[in-house]
Formats: sequence, C-alpha cells, structure tokens
Amino acid sequence: MKKIRLETIQNLFLYFLMAAIIGWCYEVILEVFIYQWGFSNRGVLFGPYCPVYGVGLLAFMLCFSKLMDMKLKWSVRWLRPIIVFVGCGVVATLIELAASYLLEWFTGSWPWQTYGRDYAIQFQARIALSPSIRFAIGGVLFLYGLRPLFAKLTGMMSPKVRNWVSGVAAVIFLADLVLTLIL
Repeated sequence: MKKIRLETIQNLFLYFLMAAIIGWCYEVILEVFIYQWGFSNRGVLFGPYCPVYGVGLLAFMLCFSKLMDMKLKWSVRWLRPIIVFVGCGVVATLIELAASYLLEWFTGSWPWQTYGRDYAIQFQARIALSPSIRFAIGGVLFLYGLRPLFAKLTGMMSPKVRNWVSGVAAVIFLADLVLTLIL
C-alpha cells in the first residue's frame, strides 16, 4: 500500500512539473511570437516553469478525472466536454485570482498586472475573461490530450527510474523555490 502511495505522489509531482514547463513555454511563445514583446522569464521562479500551470493541472485532475472516466450514455456524452470546459475555466480563474494575491503578498506584485489595461472584462487586473477562456481551452487540452500522455510517460518508467527522476526534479525545484524566496 505504501509503495502505491509513493508512486502516485511521484507521478503527480512529475505531472505538476511537466504542466509547469509546458505552461512556461506557452507564456514565452505568447510573449515572443504573439505579443512580440521580446523574451523574458515568464515564471516567478528562476527555472523554466510556471508552477500555477502545474497547480492548475492537478486541480483539473482532482475536479474532473472521475467525470472524464465515467461511462455515460451516448445521448449525454456530448455534455461532458462542455462541463469540463466551463469547469476548467472557473477553476483556473480561481487559481489565478488566488495566485495573484499570494504573489502580491510574497513579492509585492504579480506578473499579469497588465490585465487592467489589456482587457475590458477584468477584475482588479488579477483575472480577465479572455485568459480565463484560454485557460479553459488549455484545461480541456491538458485533460484530454496531455493527461493520457503524461500517464503513459510515467507508466513507462521503472520504479528505480521514477524514484531517481522525481527525486532529482524535487531537489532542483525546491532549491529554486528556496532561492527565489530568499533572494
């Protein structure tokens, strides 16, 4: 029983990191190629990851995995992606709002303060409708596309490899977190 829990924790941590790295890449691509602002580290830590995306994926999995795995009658199956889309939008928006308050408390600001000038429908420059819709789309893509891929990748790892990879990744991530907080 203990072994299964450790494996689950390791897998969830690796899912968190993979989503955080993909989220960082998404942010950088938006900044460089879409908005053409030039490159900057879009994360709040030193490494190439945005932890809020990892938290989002874990929250999406917690909230919607059972719904996605549920066997539904063909007549109502079409509702599932709509519920997941709306749910991901709400969950992501709440996470983004909470993250803005946490970052403001720890660092004095948050990276997306431009919401106030960039979006007509926004709240205190902390959350906005347009990013919430993009996060809902991202949530659906994560749950339907990347979650099975992540499960396959972690499932291919032997316990020894998973222990090593998750251990090294945890040390690097925690060191980054500590350095960010003290510097």
